Amino acid sequence: MLAVLDRRPKLIALTAGFLSATGFEPLQLWPVTLSCFALLILLIERAPDRKAAFTRGWLFGLSHFTLSLNWIAHAFTYQDAMPHWFGYGAVFLLSLYLAIYPGLATFSAWWLARRFAPGKLPFLLFLAACWIASEYLRAAVFTGFAWNPLGVIWLPTGIAIASTVIGTYGLGALAILASGALAMLSRRQFRPAAAIAVPLFALALWGLFSQAPATPAGAPRIRVVQPNIGQDEKYSVELEQAHFRTLAALSGTPRPAPRLIFWPEAAIPAYLDMEPAWRSRLAALLGPDDLLLTGANKVYYKQVDKGGYNETVLAGANNSVWIVTPDAHLPARYDKAHLVPYGEYLPMRSILEPLGLSRLVPGDADFWPGPGPQSLVLPAVLGRPEMKMGVQICYEIIFSGQVIDSANRPAFLFNPSNDAWFGSWGPVQHLAQARLRAIEEGLPIIRSTPTGVSAVIDARGHVLHKLGLRRAGFLDTALPSSLPPTLFARLGNWSPLIFLLILGGLAIATRKSNR
Repeated sequence: MLAVLDRRPKLIALTAGFLSATGFEPLQLWPVTLSCFALLILLIERAPDRKAAFTRGWLFGLSHFTLSLNWIAHAFTYQDAMPHWFGYGAVFLLSLYLAIYPGLATFSAWWLARRFAPGKLPFLLFLAACWIASEYLRAAVFTGFAWNPLGVIWLPTGIAIASTVIGTYGLGALAILASGALAMLSRRQFRPAAAIAVPLFALALWGLFSQAPATPAGAPRIRVVQPNIGQDEKYSVELEQAHFRTLAALSGTPRPAPRLIFWPEAAIPAYLDMEPAWRSRLAALLGPDDLLLTGANKVYYKQVDKGGYNETVLAGANNSVWIVTPDAHLPARYDKAHLVPYGEYLPMRSILEPLGLSRLVPGDADFWPGPGPQSLVLPAVLGRPEMKMGVQICYEIIFSGQVIDSANRPAFLFNPSNDAWFGSWGPVQHLAQARLRAIEEGLPIIRSTPTGVSAVIDARGHVLHKLGLRRAGFLDTALPSSLPPTLFARLGNWSPLIFLLILGGLAIATRKSNR
């Protein structure tokens, strides 16, 4: 039966890769993903040479990313400088590049197995190890694009709890091992398949029955605002006042009970440090012990010589989150560090701008990166001592092991985002990856977006409250409690690296196996 894989291996790799993307949000057909990866494992085992091992992995990745990242094409409907249909070409071109990483994983595992430990079991262990390395590289090279790591498919099963120990990249290795167990079943190798399945089943039980700590009675109250302001309206000058009225109404009237109020990324078109009138408008919405956490840009200007006279022009900006107090002060600000190429800045601008590759967001200057993960101190105006808040703006939340200042651990993470141009698949995939960060770090996460999905996530990754796509509304609840630092929170991405070395060592240790 397996001989059919040798007839059309490239077509099978393309088909399996395409179907494997259905295991991610919004479809969540994770058994399909595992089955498709089992097919990939069988294809690579039967590859006659290194070129075939790479090509089959690359073709699998090409179709996988083309489907799972289809939401990127939606962003081009907001870019009048380029034809909207070009978005689908952009998805394909990006997938041509991203497919290199699964190709490298399959090639490396094939070569290592033949060089150091021939046999099907060593090959599987090498592939799991190489998958960790490939996803880490995908998250790092050329600033990285870590979207939809394989391990995110485990969220519905409870197995995602293992990320507290081995991180998201380690979860990907577990998915490879589970798929390998399915490949073993196809060869009637029941005992080694069970040796993999039983520990995974135990992990699933641990995750499904593991709960975050109960929220104490005195926890701060929070309000998460989702105004349902679309990308096509966001920068409209004519609608600026209407948008503010929407945000103000959803924030509620000032009241004596202290609250933390969360607004989305770039919620207001204000330069808060330069515009006291805007600070006063925001402060008027707050009760005596409230704090507002809102996205708004920080801009910088420079003087340019214009033939004998100086002209002030925009030099750059930060994508920022500001803390606003009831007396209109700005005690702290976070500047986004992990910026989106072609979305928030144009790489090699002097070369690419003349070619017409303008950015997908409005503006004449690039955003500048901030210093990285920081814990902002929330002033002690909530009837309790000062508390610390970590911030990750939008896309930053997808980078495993890079979201908090571990030396200054916060009580929770705030993830304001603008998913309004992500179509229908992007926002739910974004939420899933935020849930993984909550599990890894043992921290609750608060998400506020303009059009969804806004959510309150507990320290075990459970979505306690959410507002779906294209809905205006707010979430009123208490701030969930954090857990003690997990092993992953202490070790960061050294943790999956150690797991990689263990897998490689086991592969070599089983080199006498012909299975």
